[in-house]
This record gives sequence, C-alpha cells and structure tokens, in this order.
Amino acid sequence: MALWRGARRLFGRGPQDAMRRTVTFGDAGAVRASPLASVLSIAAIFLLWAAFTGSVLVPSWLRAPGPFVGDGRLAYTAEAPDGARDEATVTVAVRPEGETPDIASGTPGEGFAKDDAVLIRAGRATLVKVQDNDEVTAADGARIVAVDGTAMEPGGPGLDLGWGRVNVTARGTLNVAPDPGWRMEPLWLPPPESVARRLVEIAQGGYRDASLWEHLGYSLFRVVTGFLLGAIVGIPLGYAMGLSGWFRGWFDPIVEFMRPVPPLALIPLVIIWAGIGETGKIVLLFLASLWIMAIAARSGVSGVRLSKVHAAYSLGASRAQVLWHVIVPNSLPDVFTGARVAMGVCWGTVVAAELVAANQGAGMMIMAASKFQQTDIVIMGIVLIGVIGLAIDLLMRWGERTLVPWKGRA
Repeated sequence: MALWRGARRLFGRGPQDAMRRTVTFGDAGAVRASPLASVLSIAAIFLLWAAFTGSVLVPSWLRAPGPFVGDGRLAYTAEAPDGARDEATVTVAVRPEGETPDIASGTPGEGFAKDDAVLIRAGRATLVKVQDNDEVTAADGARIVAVDGTAMEPGGPGLDLGWGRVNVTARGTLNVAPDPGWRMEPLWLPPPESVARRLVEIAQGGYRDASLWEHLGYSLFRVVTGFLLGAIVGIPLGYAMGLSGWFRGWFDPIVEFMRPVPPLALIPLVIIWAGIGETGKIVLLFLASLWIMAIAARSGVSGVRLSKVHAAYSLGASRAQVLWHVIVPNSLPDVFTGARVAMGVCWGTVVAAELVAANQGAGMMIMAASKFQQTDIVIMGIVLIGVIGLAIDLLMRWGERTLVPWKGRA
C-alpha cells in the first residue's frame, strides 16, 4: 500500500487536489485516469491475447476454440469417361505440426474408385489428390462429381463437412480445409508465455552478438539524442515564429510543408546526406522531432493571453522580461505536449532508422526477427519499445507537473 500511495503521488495529483476544484466537468485539470480502469484495460488486453492464442496462463474455459484435431471422413463420387460412377471413402487425419502418425487406408474396395487416407496439418487447407490411387484417374478423364452425396462442380461453392469444408478446384482436385477454430497460430501471434520465454532467453544470452541491454541502450541513445537536437533547434524556432512576423513569413512555409511529410520518406535523402552510420539515424530522428517542437512552441506563444502581456508592459517590463516571465512560462504546457508527441514519433521512427546498416537496436531486432518469422521476438521488441516509451512519457508528465504547476489555471 505504501508503494501504491507513493506511485500515485509521483504520477498523479492526490484526491485532495480534485476536492478543491469547484468545477469538474469541462476542467481538463480535474480529469485524472482511474487506476481501476487502467488495471482493467491492461487485464482485458492480456486476457484477449492469452485466450485467442491458447495460452496456458488462462483456464481452459477462457481459451478460444482451437483448430480441429482428429479424424474426419468424406465420401466422393467419381465418374469415368464412359459415364460409370463409383464411390470411395477418404479418411482425413488432422494432426498438429510435428505429429506424423501412421495412417492405414484399410481395404481399397473393388470398384475403380479406391478408399484412401491422408494426413493434414491442423488449421491448414490442403489439396487432396484422392484419385491418384484410383484405377481410372483424372489423367484418364475421370472427374469428381459429388462429395457425401452432394453434387459438386469445379470451382463451385464448398460443402460443410462438420469438421471442415471441402470444395472441388477448377482443375478437379479436392481442397480440404479442416475447421481452423478461433485461435491465432503462433506464426501470427504467439502466446504470452512464449514471448516471456524468449525475453528471458535473449536477456541471458543476447541476440546477434549483443546483449538485450545493448540493443535497448542504442535505441534509447538514438531517440533521446535526435529528440534533444530537435528540441534545441525547434523550440527557439517556434518562439521566433510566434514573436516575429519576419521569422514566421520566412519559416512558416517550410515548417508547414515538412510537417505532413512522414519521416520514413526522408530515409533515402538522409542516407545521401549523412550516410548509413549513426549520424544518419540521428539526423532522421532529429527531423522527426524538429517540426513538431517548432509548431508546439509557436502554438504556445500564440496561446499566451494578451491581457498578461499588457499587464507586464504596464508594470514597466522590458521585452526580455516579458519573454522570460510571461511568454515562456505560459507557453511551456504546449511545449511539453509537443515534446511528448515528438518523443512518441521518434520511438515510432527508430525502427525504420535502424533498418539502415544497424548492428544493434530494438528496431534492428524486430526487423531481423521478422525476416526469419520469429514472431515472438517481434512482439517482445514491440512490447519493450512500448514500455520504455511509456516510462519516458510518465517521466515527462511528472516533469510537466513539477515544472509547470500552473497548467490549466488562469
């Protein structure tokens, strides 16, 4: 409880602050995130993830239905070129990946269509060439005209078998698709325990000749450096645009032109300018944050109440004093908001920045793992980037509340 109260004091105003406010609806400063709602939100996301991946971390009754596993049967009717028809049964053994059971087809039968047995992987649709063991095959002109007594046409609608679906392709082959269930395959979305297991493995043994902390450290260094450079240039530029018509006229077209350009579109140009080393990555992140910080600072200056400026001048303040004591303090809330947005954009851009000849970095891990379909590493990298980004955002919120306690007040 002591830790919980300390966290609430660190990251949010206490209940006494809300009690002192006479207006709550419409007052943004009175709206605080409900801890219970936050916990429920995270729990809901985790439960959905675990349920639809068949995770062992949730009880069986919460898991989504998995793909069909077992034995299914279908009977097909084959028609020979002379019009004679015969029926045969196909036993379909649906098994998970890695299982290779012995399949016995039994007595083939006495007609020209012979019984058969096939193995299909769970959740996979497979072309089943049931006529390959028939006495009169498709090469001889035989064709499948019905399945389980239902007439079938090549390329026509499929038939529900209860345990899956079957249809005749345009080339006359049966396409059998066992029921895939509702679960995501590990290739698309692995269960949480697989991601946690991979995190422990990489934290202990590293990935691609670098430890996990080196990867995260390189990404954090690139993001923070690019963001700080963008803030150092962008904030004074935004103030100049907000205070000087000449600066606004000169730079406003440039800023408004570059603002909607996604940072990813600048990668080829950055490679030409700065090469493929660390400089190029930092330049890309610098450009990603520069325009956001400039617009945020300009917006903060434009939002300063004119009555405060007049009051300062009436008390004999100089331009420098008005800038330092009126404009800068009142524009800081917008600057902090822009900084949080810029940091988020930088974290989103670092993955693309590390595409270019990077040997370390969280983005490099994600892209390298995606090439080998290691989805658990991809998810792990995304989660780590999100957690670090959230921690930085919480730190910036704390800094805003500490340095700008007058936000939201007249």
